[in-house]
Amino acid sequence: MASVTGFRVLPFFVSNSENKYGSRVQVRSLGDADANVLSSNSVVVNGTSIGGERGKGGTSIDQGNGHLRSKVEEKRRVKDEALETLKPLWNDGYGTETVRDFFDMAKDIVKHDGGPPRWFCPVSCGRPLKDSPILLFLPGMDGTGLGLVLHHKALGKAFEVWCLHIPVHDRTPFEGLVKLVEETVRFEHALSPHKPIYLVGDSFGGCLALAVASRNPAIDLVLILSNPATSFGRSQLQPLFPILEAMPDGLHSAVPYLLSSIMGDPVKMAAVNIESSFPPGQRFERLSRSLTGLLPYLSGFDDIIPRDTLLWKLKLLKSATAYANSRLHAVKAEVLVLASGKDNVLPSRDEAERLKNSLQDCVVRHFKDNGHTLLLEDGIGLMTVIKGTSKFRHSRRHSYTSDFIPPSMTELNHACDQIIGLFGVATDPILFSTLEDGKIMKGLAGVPSEGPVLLVGNHMFMGLEVPSLAEGFLREKNIMIRGLAHPMLFSRMSQSSSSEFSITDWVKVLGAVPVTGSNFFKLLSTKSHVLLYPGGSREALHYKGEEYKLFWPDQQEFVRMAARFGATIVPFGAVGEDDVAEFL
Repeated sequence: MASVTGFRVLPFFVSNSENKYGSRVQVRSLGDADANVLSSNSVVVNGTSIGGERGKGGTSIDQGNGHLRSKVEEKRRVKDEALETLKPLWNDGYGTETVRDFFDMAKDIVKHDGGPPRWFCPVSCGRPLKDSPILLFLPGMDGTGLGLVLHHKALGKAFEVWCLHIPVHDRTPFEGLVKLVEETVRFEHALSPHKPIYLVGDSFGGCLALAVASRNPAIDLVLILSNPATSFGRSQLQPLFPILEAMPDGLHSAVPYLLSSIMGDPVKMAAVNIESSFPPGQRFERLSRSLTGLLPYLSGFDDIIPRDTLLWKLKLLKSATAYANSRLHAVKAEVLVLASGKDNVLPSRDEAERLKNSLQDCVVRHFKDNGHTLLLEDGIGLMTVIKGTSKFRHSRRHSYTSDFIPPSMTELNHACDQIIGLFGVATDPILFSTLEDGKIMKGLAGVPSEGPVLLVGNHMFMGLEVPSLAEGFLREKNIMIRGLAHPMLFSRMSQSSSSEFSITDWVKVLGAVPVTGSNFFKLLSTKSHVLLYPGGSREALHYKGEEYKLFWPDQQEFVRMAARFGATIVPFGAVGEDDVAEFL
Protein backbone atom coordinates (compact mmCIF):
# COMPACT_ATOMS: atom_id res chain seq x y z
CA MET A 1 0.00 0.00 0.00
CA ALA A 2 1.41 3.38 -0.96
CA SER A 3 2.07 5.17 2.24
CA VAL A 4 1.36 8.67 1.10
CA THR A 5 -2.25 7.87 0.33
CA GLY A 6 -2.80 7.51 4.05
CA PHE A 7 -2.47 11.07 5.22
CA ARG A 8 -4.33 14.31 5.39
CA VAL A 9 -4.88 16.89 8.06
CA LEU A 10 -8.43 17.58 9.16
CA PRO A 11 -10.16 19.82 6.60
CA PHE A 12 -11.25 22.39 9.18
CA PHE A 13 -7.64 23.55 9.44
CA VAL A 14 -8.18 25.28 6.10
CA SER A 15 -9.38 28.85 5.91
CA ASN A 16 -9.14 29.15 2.14
CA SER A 17 -12.60 28.52 0.63
CA GLU A 18 -11.05 27.09 -2.52
CA ASN A 19 -9.51 24.15 -0.66
CA LYS A 20 -11.69 21.09 -1.19
CA TYR A 21 -12.60 18.47 1.37
CA GLY A 22 -11.00 15.79 -0.77
CA SER A 23 -7.45 17.13 -0.57
CA ARG A 24 -5.18 14.20 0.13
CA VAL A 25 -2.82 15.91 2.54
CA GLN A 26 -3.14 19.08 4.54
CA VAL A 27 -0.50 19.92 7.09
CA ARG A 28 -0.81 22.60 9.73
CA SER A 29 2.37 24.02 11.21
CA LEU A 30 2.15 25.40 14.73
CA GLY A 31 5.56 26.95 14.67
CA ASP A 32 4.24 30.49 14.17
CA ALA A 33 1.37 32.51 15.51
CA ASP A 34 -0.44 32.25 12.18
CA ALA A 35 -1.19 28.76 10.93
CA ASN A 36 0.32 27.70 7.62
CA VAL A 37 -1.81 25.27 5.65
CA LEU A 38 -0.45 23.20 2.82
CA SER A 39 -2.97 21.69 0.45
CA SER A 40 -2.88 19.94 -2.90
CA ASN A 41 -5.10 17.77 -5.07
CA SER A 42 -2.20 15.37 -5.35
CA VAL A 43 -0.37 14.00 -2.35
CA VAL A 44 1.83 16.40 -0.41
CA VAL A 45 4.10 15.21 2.37
CA ASN A 46 6.36 17.76 4.02
CA GLY A 47 5.85 20.14 1.13
CA THR A 48 6.80 17.60 -1.56
CA SER A 49 4.22 16.69 -4.19
CA ILE A 50 4.08 12.95 -4.82
CA GLY A 51 1.94 10.92 -7.20
CA GLY A 52 0.40 13.72 -9.24
CA GLU A 53 0.89 17.12 -10.82
CA ARG A 54 0.16 20.26 -8.93
CA GLY A 55 -2.33 22.76 -10.12
CA LYS A 56 -1.27 25.96 -11.83
CA GLY A 57 -1.29 27.76 -8.55
CA GLY A 58 1.05 25.25 -6.93
CA THR A 59 0.67 24.50 -3.29
CA SER A 60 -1.78 26.78 -1.52
CA ILE A 61 -0.42 28.50 1.58
CA ASP A 62 -2.92 30.51 3.60
CA GLN A 63 -1.73 32.81 6.36
CA GLY A 64 -4.98 34.69 6.76
CA ASN A 65 -6.73 35.58 9.99
CA GLY A 66 -9.86 33.53 9.31
CA HIS A 67 -8.42 30.35 10.80
CA LEU A 68 -10.40 30.23 14.05
CA ARG A 69 -13.72 31.15 12.48
CA SER A 70 -13.24 28.66 9.65
CA LYS A 71 -12.27 25.89 12.06
CA VAL A 72 -15.36 26.42 14.21
CA GLU A 73 -17.64 26.52 11.15
CA GLU A 74 -16.08 23.36 9.71
CA LYS A 75 -16.35 21.56 13.06
CA ARG A 76 -20.05 22.37 13.19
CA ARG A 77 -20.53 21.02 9.66
CA VAL A 78 -18.60 17.82 10.40
CA LYS A 79 -20.49 17.38 13.67
CA ASP A 80 -23.86 17.66 11.91
CA GLU A 81 -22.89 15.01 9.35
CA ALA A 82 -21.26 12.56 11.78
CA LEU A 83 -22.82 9.32 12.99
CA GLU A 84 -24.06 9.24 16.57
CA THR A 85 -23.50 5.56 17.41
CA LEU A 86 -21.76 2.42 16.20
CA LYS A 87 -23.52 -0.88 15.68
CA PRO A 88 -22.25 -3.97 17.50
CA LEU A 89 -19.52 -5.94 15.71
CA TRP A 90 -18.38 -2.90 13.71
CA ASN A 91 -15.20 -3.19 11.68
CA ASP A 92 -12.26 -1.70 13.60
CA GLY A 93 -9.81 -2.36 10.76
CA TYR A 94 -7.28 -4.10 13.01
CA GLY A 95 -4.76 -5.99 10.89
CA THR A 96 -5.43 -4.06 7.69
CA GLU A 97 -2.36 -1.92 8.35
CA THR A 98 0.88 -3.42 9.62
CA VAL A 99 4.41 -2.45 10.61
CA ARG A 100 5.40 -2.62 6.95
CA ASP A 101 2.91 0.17 6.30
CA PHE A 102 4.60 2.11 9.10
CA PHE A 103 7.96 1.91 7.31
CA ASP A 104 6.42 2.69 3.92
CA MET A 105 4.74 5.79 5.31
CA ALA A 106 7.80 6.83 7.32
CA LYS A 107 10.00 6.60 4.23
CA ASP A 108 7.98 9.37 2.59
CA ILE A 109 7.16 11.54 5.58
CA VAL A 110 10.77 11.87 6.78
CA LYS A 111 11.89 13.63 3.61
CA HIS A 112 13.71 16.82 4.53
CA ASP A 113 11.68 20.02 4.13
CA GLY A 114 13.22 22.27 6.79
CA GLY A 115 9.81 22.90 8.37
CA PRO A 116 8.90 22.98 12.07
CA PRO A 117 6.89 20.33 13.98
CA ARG A 118 3.29 20.06 12.80
CA TRP A 119 0.04 18.15 13.26
CA PHE A 120 -1.56 15.81 10.73
CA CYS A 121 -4.57 13.52 10.70
CA PRO A 122 -4.33 10.11 8.96
CA VAL A 123 -6.94 9.53 6.26
CA SER A 124 -7.50 5.98 7.57
CA CYS A 125 -8.95 7.43 10.79
CA GLY A 126 -12.01 8.51 8.83
CA ARG A 127 -14.73 10.65 10.38
CA PRO A 128 -15.37 10.23 14.12
CA LEU A 129 -18.72 9.86 15.85
CA LYS A 130 -20.67 12.94 16.78
CA ASP A 131 -19.24 14.97 19.69
CA SER A 132 -16.09 12.84 19.85
CA PRO A 133 -13.23 14.14 22.01
CA ILE A 134 -9.86 14.98 20.51
CA LEU A 135 -6.83 12.68 20.82
CA LEU A 136 -3.33 14.08 20.34
CA PHE A 137 -0.61 11.51 19.63
CA LEU A 138 2.88 12.46 20.79
CA PRO A 139 5.52 10.26 19.11
CA GLY A 140 8.55 8.51 20.50
CA MET A 141 12.16 8.71 19.35
CA ASP A 142 11.25 8.34 15.65
CA GLY A 143 9.24 11.57 15.65
CA THR A 144 7.23 10.51 12.60
CA GLY A 145 3.88 10.54 14.37
CA LEU A 146 2.99 7.19 12.78
CA GLY A 147 3.14 5.10 15.94
CA LEU A 148 -0.64 4.55 15.98
CA VAL A 149 -0.78 3.14 12.45
CA LEU A 150 -2.23 -0.19 13.67
CA HIS A 151 -4.96 1.62 15.60
CA HIS A 152 -5.96 4.44 13.24
CA LYS A 153 -9.28 2.99 12.08
CA ALA A 154 -10.49 2.00 15.54
CA LEU A 155 -9.45 5.24 17.24
CA GLY A 156 -10.81 7.28 14.34
CA LYS A 157 -14.36 6.15 15.17
CA ALA A 158 -14.25 7.42 18.76
CA PHE A 159 -11.75 10.28 18.57
CA GLU A 160 -10.72 13.21 16.43
CA VAL A 161 -7.13 12.00 15.98
CA TRP A 162 -4.20 14.37 15.48
CA CYS A 163 -0.62 13.14 15.27
CA LEU A 164 2.47 15.26 15.94
CA HIS A 165 5.19 15.01 13.30
CA ILE A 166 8.68 16.20 14.27
CA PRO A 167 10.82 16.43 11.10
CA VAL A 168 14.09 14.47 11.09
CA HIS A 169 16.30 17.55 10.98
CA ASP A 170 14.23 19.66 13.36
CA ARG A 171 16.11 20.76 16.47
CA THR A 172 13.33 22.30 18.54
CA PRO A 173 14.29 21.97 22.24
CA PHE A 174 12.04 20.12 24.65
CA GLU A 175 10.60 23.32 26.11
CA GLY A 176 9.65 24.40 22.59
CA LEU A 177 7.80 21.14 21.96
CA VAL A 178 6.02 21.49 25.29
CA LYS A 179 4.87 24.98 24.32
CA LEU A 180 3.71 23.76 20.91
CA VAL A 181 1.53 20.99 22.36
CA GLU A 182 0.35 23.25 25.18
CA GLU A 183 -0.90 25.88 22.72
CA THR A 184 -2.90 23.22 20.88
CA VAL A 185 -4.36 21.86 24.13
CA ARG A 186 -5.42 25.31 25.31
CA PHE A 187 -6.89 26.17 21.92
CA GLU A 188 -8.97 22.99 21.85
CA HIS A 189 -10.04 23.49 25.46
CA ALA A 190 -11.28 26.97 24.58
CA LEU A 191 -13.37 25.50 21.74
CA SER A 192 -14.83 22.63 23.83
CA PRO A 193 -14.32 23.37 27.53
CA HIS A 194 -16.53 20.50 28.71
CA LYS A 195 -14.76 17.79 26.71
CA PRO A 196 -11.66 15.88 27.83
CA ILE A 197 -8.49 16.08 25.75
CA TYR A 198 -6.55 12.85 25.31
CA LEU A 199 -2.75 12.82 25.12
CA VAL A 200 -1.27 9.51 23.97
CA GLY A 201 2.47 9.58 24.59
CA ASP A 202 4.76 6.88 23.27
CA SER A 203 8.14 6.66 25.08
CA PHE A 204 9.55 10.20 24.62
CA GLY A 205 6.00 11.38 23.98
CA GLY A 206 5.11 10.21 27.48
CA CYS A 207 7.49 12.78 28.96
CA LEU A 208 5.96 15.41 26.70
CA ALA A 209 2.43 14.52 27.82
CA LEU A 210 3.36 14.65 31.51
CA ALA A 211 5.08 18.01 31.07
CA VAL A 212 2.01 19.53 29.37
CA ALA A 213 -0.31 18.08 32.03
CA SER A 214 1.80 19.50 34.86
CA ARG A 215 1.53 23.00 33.36
CA ASN A 216 -2.24 22.80 32.80
CA PRO A 217 -3.83 21.25 35.91
CA ALA A 218 -7.17 23.01 35.33
CA ILE A 219 -7.74 21.41 31.91
CA ASP A 220 -9.46 18.01 31.78
CA LEU A 221 -6.72 15.80 30.36
CA VAL A 222 -6.54 12.02 30.00
CA LEU A 223 -2.96 10.74 29.58
CA ILE A 224 -2.22 7.35 28.03
CA LEU A 225 1.49 6.62 28.35
CA SER A 226 3.07 3.71 26.50
CA ASN A 227 6.41 2.77 28.09
CA PRO A 228 7.10 6.40 29.05
CA ALA A 229 10.75 7.47 28.89
CA THR A 230 10.71 8.98 32.39
CA SER A 231 13.02 6.09 33.32
CA PHE A 232 15.59 6.97 30.64
CA GLY A 233 18.25 7.60 33.32
CA ARG A 234 17.95 3.93 34.35
CA SER A 235 17.92 2.55 30.80
CA GLN A 236 19.64 -0.77 30.19
CA LEU A 237 21.38 0.89 27.22
CA GLN A 238 23.08 3.69 29.14
CA PRO A 239 26.58 2.10 28.69
CA LEU A 240 26.06 2.10 24.91
CA PHE A 241 25.22 5.78 24.47
CA PRO A 242 28.82 7.06 24.75
CA ILE A 243 29.83 4.47 22.17
CA LEU A 244 27.16 5.72 19.76
CA GLU A 245 28.45 9.27 20.11
CA ALA A 246 32.01 8.20 19.31
CA MET A 247 31.08 5.78 16.53
CA PRO A 248 32.46 6.69 13.05
CA ASP A 249 29.96 7.49 10.31
CA GLY A 250 30.95 4.37 8.39
CA LEU A 251 29.75 2.10 11.19
CA HIS A 252 26.48 3.92 11.80
CA SER A 253 24.73 1.82 9.15
CA ALA A 254 24.76 -1.07 11.63
CA VAL A 255 22.92 0.95 14.27
CA PRO A 256 19.44 0.56 12.71
CA TYR A 257 19.69 -3.21 12.93
CA LEU A 258 20.85 -2.96 16.52
CA LEU A 259 17.97 -0.64 17.38
CA SER A 260 15.38 -2.76 15.58
CA SER A 261 16.50 -5.88 17.43
CA ILE A 262 16.05 -4.32 20.87
CA MET A 263 13.23 -1.81 20.33
CA GLY A 264 10.49 -4.40 19.87
CA ASP A 265 9.62 -8.01 19.25
CA PRO A 266 9.78 -8.68 15.47
CA VAL A 267 7.60 -11.77 15.87
CA LYS A 268 4.91 -9.71 17.62
CA MET A 269 5.15 -7.10 14.87
CA ALA A 270 4.82 -9.73 12.14
CA ALA A 271 1.81 -11.38 13.82
CA VAL A 272 -0.45 -8.30 13.65
CA ASN A 273 -2.57 -9.39 10.67
CA ILE A 274 -2.56 -13.12 11.37
CA GLU A 275 -5.80 -14.56 12.77
CA SER A 276 -5.44 -16.51 16.01
CA SER A 277 -8.22 -18.83 14.79
CA PHE A 278 -6.00 -20.26 12.04
CA PRO A 279 -4.78 -23.84 12.56
CA PRO A 280 -1.27 -23.96 14.10
CA GLY A 281 0.40 -25.08 10.89
CA GLN A 282 -1.24 -22.41 8.77
CA ARG A 283 -0.59 -19.74 11.42
CA PHE A 284 3.10 -20.67 11.58
CA GLU A 285 3.40 -20.57 7.79
CA ARG A 286 1.81 -17.12 7.58
CA LEU A 287 3.91 -15.86 10.48
CA SER A 288 7.12 -17.04 8.82
CA ARG A 289 6.17 -15.38 5.55
CA SER A 290 5.24 -12.13 7.31
CA LEU A 291 8.44 -12.10 9.38
CA THR A 292 10.59 -12.73 6.31
CA GLY A 293 8.89 -9.84 4.52
CA LEU A 294 9.36 -7.52 7.51
CA LEU A 295 13.10 -7.95 8.06
CA PRO A 296 14.24 -5.94 4.97
CA TYR A 297 12.25 -2.97 6.27
CA LEU A 298 14.29 -2.73 9.46
CA SER A 299 17.10 -0.97 7.63
CA GLY A 300 14.67 1.93 7.27
CA PHE A 301 15.58 3.05 10.80
CA ASP A 302 18.69 4.63 9.29
CA ASP A 303 16.51 7.05 7.30
CA ILE A 304 14.09 7.70 10.15
CA ILE A 305 16.84 8.35 12.72
CA PRO A 306 20.14 9.27 11.01
CA ARG A 307 23.27 9.64 13.13
CA ASP A 308 23.00 13.38 13.85
CA THR A 309 19.32 13.04 14.69
CA LEU A 310 19.96 10.08 16.98
CA LEU A 311 22.55 11.99 18.98
CA TRP A 312 20.18 14.98 19.21
CA LYS A 313 17.30 12.76 20.33
CA LEU A 314 19.44 11.27 23.11
CA LYS A 315 20.16 14.77 24.42
CA LEU A 316 16.49 15.64 24.04
CA LEU A 317 15.54 12.57 26.06
CA LYS A 318 17.80 13.62 28.94
CA SER A 319 16.19 17.05 29.19
CA ALA A 320 12.70 15.57 28.74
CA THR A 321 13.22 13.05 31.54
CA ALA A 322 14.53 15.67 33.95
CA TYR A 323 11.73 18.12 33.09
CA ALA A 324 8.89 15.57 33.45
CA ASN A 325 10.18 13.92 36.64
CA SER A 326 10.61 17.26 38.38
CA ARG A 327 6.93 18.09 37.81
CA LEU A 328 5.13 14.81 38.54
CA HIS A 329 3.67 16.28 41.72
CA ALA A 330 1.81 18.90 39.66
CA VAL A 331 0.05 16.40 37.36
CA LYS A 332 -3.68 16.35 38.16
CA ALA A 333 -4.72 14.51 34.99
CA GLU A 334 -6.17 11.02 34.75
CA VAL A 335 -3.31 8.71 33.72
CA LEU A 336 -3.19 5.22 32.20
CA VAL A 337 0.27 3.65 31.93
CA LEU A 338 0.85 0.75 29.51
CA ALA A 339 4.01 -1.15 30.43
CA SER A 340 5.78 -3.92 28.50
CA GLY A 341 7.30 -6.89 30.29
CA LYS A 342 10.02 -7.42 27.66
CA ASP A 343 11.16 -3.84 27.14
CA ASN A 344 14.89 -4.03 26.35
CA VAL A 345 15.27 -0.25 26.19
CA LEU A 346 13.69 0.98 29.42
CA PRO A 347 12.79 -0.62 32.80
CA SER A 348 9.13 0.02 31.96
CA ARG A 349 7.60 -2.45 34.40
CA ASP A 350 9.32 -0.89 37.42
CA GLU A 351 8.72 2.61 36.08
CA ALA A 352 4.99 1.95 35.82
CA GLU A 353 4.88 1.11 39.52
CA ARG A 354 6.87 4.24 40.37
CA LEU A 355 4.49 6.43 38.38
CA LYS A 356 1.50 4.75 39.97
CA ASN A 357 2.82 5.70 43.39
CA SER A 358 3.91 9.20 42.35
CA LEU A 359 0.86 10.38 40.42
CA GLN A 360 -2.47 11.26 42.00
CA ASP A 361 -4.74 9.33 39.59
CA CYS A 362 -2.86 6.57 37.80
CA VAL A 363 -3.86 3.11 36.58
CA VAL A 364 -1.37 0.58 35.16
CA ARG A 365 -1.82 -2.24 32.67
CA HIS A 366 1.05 -4.64 32.03
CA PHE A 367 1.71 -6.51 28.78
CA LYS A 368 4.22 -9.14 29.80
CA ASP A 369 5.00 -10.50 26.31
CA ASN A 370 5.53 -7.21 24.47
CA GLY A 371 8.64 -5.11 23.78
CA HIS A 372 9.36 -1.39 23.81
CA THR A 373 7.38 -0.63 20.63
CA LEU A 374 4.18 -1.74 22.32
CA LEU A 375 1.78 0.11 20.02
CA LEU A 376 3.32 -1.51 16.91
CA GLU A 377 3.03 -5.09 18.17
CA ASP A 378 0.31 -7.72 18.14
CA GLY A 379 -1.74 -8.42 21.24
CA ILE A 380 -2.86 -4.90 22.06
CA GLY A 381 -5.73 -2.88 20.62
CA LEU A 382 -5.43 0.61 22.07
CA MET A 383 -9.15 1.34 21.68
CA THR A 384 -9.95 -1.91 23.50
CA VAL A 385 -7.65 -0.98 26.38
CA ILE A 386 -9.20 2.49 26.65
CA LYS A 387 -12.69 0.99 26.82
CA GLY A 388 -11.75 -1.83 29.19
CA THR A 389 -10.19 0.56 31.69
CA SER A 390 -13.23 2.89 31.52
CA LYS A 391 -11.12 5.79 30.22
CA PHE A 392 -13.37 6.72 27.32
CA ARG A 393 -15.74 9.58 28.08
CA HIS A 394 -17.29 12.63 26.47
CA SER A 395 -17.43 14.86 29.54
CA ARG A 396 -15.90 15.30 32.99
CA ARG A 397 -17.34 12.08 34.37
CA HIS A 398 -17.42 8.64 32.79
CA SER A 399 -20.88 7.18 32.13
CA TYR A 400 -21.28 3.43 31.69
CA THR A 401 -24.36 4.04 29.57
CA SER A 402 -23.82 7.11 27.36
CA ASP A 403 -20.04 6.57 26.91
CA PHE A 404 -20.35 2.92 25.92
CA ILE A 405 -19.03 1.85 22.51
CA PRO A 406 -20.17 -1.65 21.46
CA PRO A 407 -17.50 -4.28 20.79
CA SER A 408 -16.08 -4.72 17.32
CA MET A 409 -15.86 -8.08 15.60
CA THR A 410 -12.14 -8.21 16.43
CA GLU A 411 -12.87 -7.58 20.11
CA LEU A 412 -15.58 -10.25 20.24
CA ASN A 413 -13.33 -12.87 18.66
CA HIS A 414 -10.45 -11.99 20.98
CA ALA A 415 -12.70 -11.95 24.04
CA CYS A 416 -14.06 -15.37 23.18
CA ASP A 417 -10.51 -16.71 22.95
CA GLN A 418 -9.48 -15.04 26.22
CA ILE A 419 -12.59 -15.58 28.35
CA ILE A 420 -14.42 -18.63 26.99
CA GLY A 421 -11.51 -20.43 25.34
CA LEU A 422 -11.39 -24.18 25.78
CA PHE A 423 -14.31 -24.07 28.23
CA GLY A 424 -16.65 -23.09 25.40
CA VAL A 425 -15.24 -25.81 23.16
CA ALA A 426 -15.63 -28.42 25.89
CA THR A 427 -19.18 -27.48 26.93
CA ASP A 428 -20.50 -26.34 23.50
CA PRO A 429 -23.40 -24.20 24.85
CA ILE A 430 -26.70 -24.08 22.94
CA LEU A 431 -29.40 -21.41 23.21
CA PHE A 432 -33.15 -22.08 22.87
CA SER A 433 -36.09 -19.70 22.87
CA THR A 434 -39.88 -19.92 22.91
CA LEU A 435 -41.98 -18.45 20.11
CA GLU A 436 -45.33 -16.72 20.64
CA ASP A 437 -47.20 -19.93 19.78
CA GLY A 438 -45.33 -21.80 22.54
CA LYS A 439 -43.01 -23.68 20.21
CA ILE A 440 -39.47 -24.12 21.53
CA MET A 441 -36.77 -23.84 18.92
CA LYS A 442 -33.00 -23.62 18.72
CA GLY A 443 -31.72 -20.06 18.55
CA LEU A 444 -32.97 -16.69 19.77
CA ALA A 445 -35.83 -16.06 17.35
CA GLY A 446 -38.29 -15.92 20.26
CA VAL A 447 -36.54 -12.96 21.91
CA PRO A 448 -37.79 -9.52 20.77
CA SER A 449 -35.27 -7.58 18.70
CA GLU A 450 -36.71 -4.20 19.70
CA GLY A 451 -36.02 -2.92 23.21
CA PRO A 452 -36.43 -2.26 25.97
CA VAL A 453 -36.07 -5.91 26.94
CA LEU A 454 -35.22 -7.27 30.39
CA LEU A 455 -33.62 -10.73 30.53
CA VAL A 456 -34.04 -12.23 34.01
CA GLY A 457 -32.50 -15.55 34.93
CA ASN A 458 -30.45 -17.72 37.28
CA HIS A 459 -26.69 -17.84 37.73
CA MET A 460 -24.74 -21.02 37.23
CA PHE A 461 -21.56 -21.65 39.22
CA MET A 462 -19.19 -18.64 38.93
CA GLY A 463 -21.51 -17.11 36.35
CA LEU A 464 -19.67 -18.80 33.51
CA GLU A 465 -22.79 -18.87 31.38
CA VAL A 466 -22.71 -15.08 30.86
CA PRO A 467 -20.02 -14.90 28.11
CA SER A 468 -21.78 -17.56 26.04
CA LEU A 469 -25.09 -15.73 26.41
CA ALA A 470 -23.55 -12.41 25.35
CA GLU A 471 -21.78 -14.01 22.40
CA GLY A 472 -24.98 -15.74 21.26
CA PHE A 473 -26.96 -12.49 21.14
CA LEU A 474 -24.18 -10.69 19.29
CA ARG A 475 -23.55 -13.33 16.66
CA GLU A 476 -27.15 -14.34 16.01
CA LYS A 477 -29.11 -11.11 16.51
CA ASN A 478 -26.39 -8.45 16.49
CA ILE A 479 -27.78 -7.25 19.83
CA MET A 480 -25.64 -5.97 22.67
CA ILE A 481 -27.00 -7.14 26.03
CA ARG A 482 -25.98 -4.89 28.92
CA GLY A 483 -25.37 -6.99 32.00
CA LEU A 484 -25.88 -5.52 35.47
CA ALA A 485 -22.81 -6.74 37.35
CA HIS A 486 -21.49 -6.56 40.91
CA PRO A 487 -19.90 -3.14 41.65
CA MET A 488 -16.74 -4.87 42.89
CA LEU A 489 -15.82 -5.66 39.29
CA PHE A 490 -15.56 -1.93 38.62
CA SER A 491 -13.64 -1.01 41.76
CA ARG A 492 -9.90 -0.44 41.85
CA MET A 493 -9.84 -2.72 44.87
CA SER A 494 -10.32 -5.63 42.48
CA GLN A 495 -7.14 -4.67 40.58
CA SER A 496 -3.64 -5.35 41.81
CA SER A 497 -0.80 -2.95 41.10
CA SER A 498 0.52 -5.42 38.52
CA SER A 499 -2.78 -5.88 36.69
CA GLU A 500 -2.72 -7.21 33.19
CA PHE A 501 -5.60 -6.65 30.83
CA SER A 502 -7.87 -9.39 32.18
CA ILE A 503 -11.44 -10.61 32.52
CA THR A 504 -12.43 -7.65 34.71
CA ASP A 505 -11.55 -5.37 31.76
CA TRP A 506 -13.19 -7.58 29.17
CA VAL A 507 -16.57 -7.56 30.96
CA LYS A 508 -16.60 -3.76 30.51
CA VAL A 509 -15.72 -4.07 26.83
CA LEU A 510 -18.66 -6.49 26.48
CA GLY A 511 -21.14 -4.06 28.00
CA ALA A 512 -21.33 -4.80 31.73
CA VAL A 513 -22.36 -1.94 34.04
CA PRO A 514 -22.47 -1.66 37.86
CA VAL A 515 -25.84 -2.78 39.20
CA THR A 516 -27.40 0.43 40.46
CA GLY A 517 -30.90 1.83 40.17
CA SER A 518 -29.74 4.80 38.09
CA ASN A 519 -27.87 2.61 35.59
CA PHE A 520 -30.89 0.32 35.31
CA PHE A 521 -33.09 3.36 34.67
CA LYS A 522 -30.76 4.78 32.01
CA LEU A 523 -30.46 1.48 30.14
CA LEU A 524 -34.20 0.92 29.95
CA SER A 525 -34.77 4.53 28.93
CA THR A 526 -32.45 3.99 25.93
CA LYS A 527 -34.38 0.82 24.93
CA SER A 528 -31.49 -1.52 25.66
CA HIS A 529 -31.49 -5.26 26.20
CA VAL A 530 -30.64 -5.56 29.89
CA LEU A 531 -29.43 -8.73 31.63
CA LEU A 532 -30.29 -9.08 35.33
CA TYR A 533 -29.53 -11.83 37.83
CA PRO A 534 -31.65 -11.12 40.94
CA GLY A 535 -29.69 -13.78 42.87
CA GLY A 536 -26.46 -11.83 42.37
CA SER A 537 -23.07 -13.04 43.54
CA ARG A 538 -24.57 -15.30 46.23
CA GLU A 539 -26.25 -17.35 43.52
CA ALA A 540 -23.08 -17.49 41.41
CA LEU A 541 -20.99 -18.62 44.41
CA HIS A 542 -23.42 -21.23 45.72
CA TYR A 543 -22.25 -24.15 47.82
CA LYS A 544 -22.34 -27.84 47.04
CA GLY A 545 -25.90 -29.11 47.23
CA GLU A 546 -27.34 -25.73 46.20
CA GLU A 547 -27.29 -26.40 42.45
CA TYR A 548 -30.18 -24.68 40.63
CA LYS A 549 -31.35 -23.04 43.84
CA LEU A 550 -32.58 -19.45 43.51
CA PHE A 551 -31.53 -16.74 45.96
CA TRP A 552 -33.86 -14.03 44.78
CA PRO A 553 -35.03 -11.26 47.12
CA ASP A 554 -38.68 -11.17 48.23
CA GLN A 555 -39.30 -7.72 46.72
CA GLN A 556 -38.73 -7.79 42.96
CA GLU A 557 -38.28 -4.07 42.30
CA PHE A 558 -37.09 -4.71 38.75
CA VAL A 559 -40.67 -5.57 37.74
CA ARG A 560 -41.86 -2.08 38.68
CA MET A 561 -38.97 -0.46 36.79
CA ALA A 562 -39.59 -2.59 33.69
CA ALA A 563 -43.32 -1.72 33.77
CA ARG A 564 -42.53 1.98 33.87
CA PHE A 565 -40.76 1.75 30.49
CA GLY A 566 -43.03 -0.89 29.00
CA ALA A 567 -40.11 -3.33 28.78
CA THR A 568 -40.63 -6.92 27.73
CA ILE A 569 -39.50 -9.26 30.53
CA VAL A 570 -37.92 -12.46 29.20
CA PRO A 571 -37.32 -15.04 31.95
CA PHE A 572 -34.73 -17.69 31.19
CA GLY A 573 -33.04 -20.63 32.84
CA ALA A 574 -29.46 -21.82 32.50
CA VAL A 575 -28.81 -25.53 32.94
CA GLY A 576 -25.90 -27.91 32.56
CA GLU A 577 -22.93 -26.02 33.96
CA ASP A 578 -23.58 -27.02 37.57
CA ASP A 579 -23.76 -30.65 36.46
CA VAL A 580 -20.39 -30.31 34.72
CA ALA A 581 -18.89 -28.70 37.83
CA GLU A 582 -20.25 -31.51 40.06
CA PHE A 583 -18.84 -34.13 37.70
CA LEU A 584 -15.40 -32.48 37.74
